[in-house]
Amino acid sequence: MKKVLMIAIVGGAFALTSCKKDYVCSCTASGVTLDVTYQDVKKKDAQEACDLSNTTYSLVGGSCELK
Repeated sequence: MKKVLMIAIVGGAFALTSCKKDYVCSCTASGVTLDVTYQDVKKKDAQEACDLSNTTYSLVGGSCELK
């Protein structure tokens, strides 16, 4: 019973942690595409960085999206 409880606690701890992985922000302007890779980050942080790039690219008629 103790082993089952310990496994459940450890499994629960892993389930509650945020998943960090690589994300790509693809930006296009004037027919040119630039892919920026954010390595080992949370999706929320990658999305915020990509949104900031989108703000910059929108000034020249481009856009960015997180893939």
